[in-house]
Amino acid sequence: MTSATGADADSDRRNVSDATGVAVLGGCAAWSLITAAAHEGRPEGVLLAILAVAAGYASGRISGALLPVAAPCAGALAGLGLAVAMPRLAPGPQFDAPLGHAGATAALLTLAAGAACCAAWATPLPGLRLALRLLAVAIAVTGAATGSTAGCVLAAAVVLSSLAAGRMGRGPGLLGLALAAVLVTGATWAVAGSFLPDGLAASLEGQLTPRRVQLWHDALHLARHESTLGIGPGRFGELSTTANQALLPDGKPHSAPLQQAAEQGLVGVLLLATAFCWVLYALWRTPRSTPVALTAGAALTALAAIAAVGDALSFTTVSVGAGLLAGMATARPLATLPQGGDPR
Repeated sequence: MTSATGADADSDRRNVSDATGVAVLGGCAAWSLITAAAHEGRPEGVLLAILAVAAGYASGRISGALLPVAAPCAGALAGLGLAVAMPRLAPGPQFDAPLGHAGATAALLTLAAGAACCAAWATPLPGLRLALRLLAVAIAVTGAATGSTAGCVLAAAVVLSSLAAGRMGRGPGLLGLALAAVLVTGATWAVAGSFLPDGLAASLEGQLTPRRVQLWHDALHLARHESTLGIGPGRFGELSTTANQALLPDGKPHSAPLQQAAEQGLVGVLLLATAFCWVLYALWRTPRSTPVALTAGAALTALAAIAAVGDALSFTTVSVGAGLLAGMATARPLATLPQGGDPR
């Protein structure tokens, strides 16, 4: 039985984590309004994304506390259904690959696989655990069947990471995930700034497409000229030469950190990084088992990688899904259930 002192300490840690989250999301919202006022920007998209994450997180905390197994299972099925049945996840002009909705589909499949694996670790029933892991594998296979190579690869990576999470410490595991996110983001900035050797740069450009790389160049160029406040939220499409040359411009550089740098300056980039660090911190402090925390962390890190090279976070469905998964993985179940794996 948990002692009263231990329970109080755990409650204090959770209060610190929640207060930090409120401060970080509030800071992101406030800074978007400041930069919009400075340059007549349009912060509605940023505010909607922040609201979606916050609403998803709160819903995940509630549903994860009431139904620690059923909630992530339902979330996995919902994510799979959206990825398959609703490839058009946003209103307005529809774009084909590689600058279209492929990133959002991959993100939904990745989050769905993470939710299924979290549900598997949460159940004490071996048969149900196996079924949920098979569901996660089926989600990865669905990515291949629907033509989402990135969704297939990243969902499979989440499944493998979840299996390894049962034998890994929470601190080192989360530190490794943070390092992976830094490496992907750093590679994105290196491509945008033409810092890579010619051979490697040409190879990556072939995978990313020249247009996407040129959009990144424009974003970094704008960020260098307005490094403090940026050009204002929603204004990249107006000032980017590459974006204006497209037949159906969507006004985005297709990279979350580069979009933050261009539209909200270095402070916006720091706030985005802080939001990701807060999620990892919340997972470190979660009362759930280590495998659940690391599985959710792996899925959210994969989402961060997708967002670094695409516009997945521009889709409200993806933002809500990310918040839901983080909330369910940090919720304290009301019923005392045996947790799978070592709760280190």
